[in-house]
Amino acid sequence: MATPSEVSIAGRRLSLSNLDKVLYPQVGFTKAQVIDYYVRVAPVLLPHLRDRPLTLKRYPDGVEGEFFYEKNCPRFRPDWVRTVPLWSEGNQRHVNFCLVNDLASLVWVANLADLELHTPLSLAGAVARPTLLAFDLDPGAPADIVQCCEVALLLRQFFDPLGLQSFPKTSGSKGLQVYVPLNAPRLTYDDTKAFARALAENLEQGHPDLVVSSMKKSLRVGKVLVDWSQNDEHKTTICAYSLRAKERPTVSTPVTWDEVEACARRGKAEGLVFDWEAVLRRIAERGDLFAPVLTMRQRLPRAASATSR
Repeated sequence: MATPSEVSIAGRRLSLSNLDKVLYPQVGFTKAQVIDYYVRVAPVLLPHLRDRPLTLKRYPDGVEGEFFYEKNCPRFRPDWVRTVPLWSEGNQRHVNFCLVNDLASLVWVANLADLELHTPLSLAGAVARPTLLAFDLDPGAPADIVQCCEVALLLRQFFDPLGLQSFPKTSGSKGLQVYVPLNAPRLTYDDTKAFARALAENLEQGHPDLVVSSMKKSLRVGKVLVDWSQNDEHKTTICAYSLRAKERPTVSTPVTWDEVEACARRGKAEGLVFDWEAVLRRIAERGDLFAPVLTMRQRLPRAASATSR
């Protein structure tokens, strides 16, 4: 076993282990490269992680091995890794979630082979108050991200007349996600979930050959599930700029509506699949396309509005 490497990050001492271990065998991508990516992407990633309870998805033997989710922040964490205790109805106890608010904490979880970063739609200080409305567009084969782009454009057509700005990002896997920043006080998941469900069902009624709102997998063949259920206090979604555990290190990547339109027009998925290198280039050229979701304040119409179009 390789000797751990001792590093100092922002005054914090970390011991990094097995840096040569290959976590993406198809392309030979190592743990050292995973950590390097997260260090380089940190300036745009950390604002989207800040103060959100993190669910770890760890791949100690790489993407082809077993993985596990970890909500409880590991007990062997350094004392400077912040945590937040949140009540779990399922476990009938408090769960101490990690808060990854700084670079040292990000490197620490990356060293645990936490390839994927999953966060809720609310902040630790107000877990019942979503800051975002989210639609996870999940294609059922043979549908792919092209059809997801078509559905995303239908969502935008709904939001635009309401004066709501929306922001797309790839899931880093098969699908696409559309986020509507709200950042409004007193908003609850009852509000956002009811609105999202009504809109999903409305889209299904208007486009039954393309859209499905039911979670039944048998109904998804050749269609796009508009997953409204993500708008829930107990659900998490993949964070912007997180790696995904696929054959190669793809990334959940913010994209422009122009890119979504181009994908739908061309009918080719390749233009909306980004690996870690492509994402770092995009950030250098465009900055954080998802930055507005952190601060933009918008008012959510009543759920009845989602059935009026």
